[in-house]
Amino acid sequence: MAAPEDDMFSLCVDPTKVSSCVEVRFIDKIKVMYCSNECRQAAADQYHRALCLGSSQEDPNHPISKLKDAWRSMHYPPETSSIMLMARMVATVKQAQDKGHWQKLFSQFSSRAANEEEEIAHKLLGEKFQGQLNLLRTLFTTALYDDHLNRWFTPEGFRSLFSLVGTNGQGIGTSSLSQWVHACDALALTSQQREQLDSFIDQLYKDVEKETGDFLNCEGSGLFLLQSACNHSCIPNAAASFPSNNFLLHLSALSDISPGEEIGISYLDCCQRDRSRHSRHKILRDNYLFICSCPKCVSQMDELDLTSDEEEEEEEEEEGGGRGG
Repeated sequence: MAAPEDDMFSLCVDPTKVSSCVEVRFIDKIKVMYCSNECRQAAADQYHRALCLGSSQEDPNHPISKLKDAWRSMHYPPETSSIMLMARMVATVKQAQDKGHWQKLFSQFSSRAANEEEEIAHKLLGEKFQGQLNLLRTLFTTALYDDHLNRWFTPEGFRSLFSLVGTNGQGIGTSSLSQWVHACDALALTSQQREQLDSFIDQLYKDVEKETGDFLNCEGSGLFLLQSACNHSCIPNAAASFPSNNFLLHLSALSDISPGEEIGISYLDCCQRDRSRHSRHKILRDNYLFICSCPKCVSQMDELDLTSDEEEEEEEEEEGGGRGG
């Protein structure tokens, strides 16, 4: 995972220089690997000591293990919010000498009103969100309570923290399949070969997504202070990616950006951006709880509220039991 500063909450993955944590061998069933002893020490100095299970890594009754298991049963794989990302925020403040610095840094992420926070929690946790949220808060408090952060452990404060991560979190995707598909774009093929390859790739993605759902390109969640300040646009002038196959986010311009011009990224994929204004708004409202007023949406205000053909086809597939139904 990653977070506000360049290497905060991160796992480095340079295979030529690997060092394992000497205290904890597994986190969420995955071996913790660092690119160097320096990187491992930096993680330990920043947050890892407060979360280290030590000899209790196999103990299912350890408070942190119980917190992870509860989250996994409620919401797995990690989508826009991760309970352990919240735990690392707390751990960072617990270990920091200058606790005010980190609290101020976290306060720079956008927040929501109470009713919006409740909507986000409801979306992330489903119909039983209130009971699940209370259980998470209880486990979170037992595992990590700190007097300096007492507000984060109250019902209102925990919901705000949960919403902050859900609102600002960036999914981290380093799918090798995506890399392979992009490499295929550079192949010199005849029109017939290109058509056959595209058809194969489309079917491959459909088959894989039957198993992964929406999580094919999401291996975790991170907080990035500058990226989180970028608003959505249906005609983005920048895009976030992870070209180095690690936690480092790259924000790249898609077109010339003038001084003073707002940087906009898209919360929709390229296919969704081609849909009607009505369909785009439905996706953004359902998933991100806002109504888009980007230049493209404003220019299409007079269009009829029509549902895109692609969306109608997807709804028909879902009604017919498609995609894992």
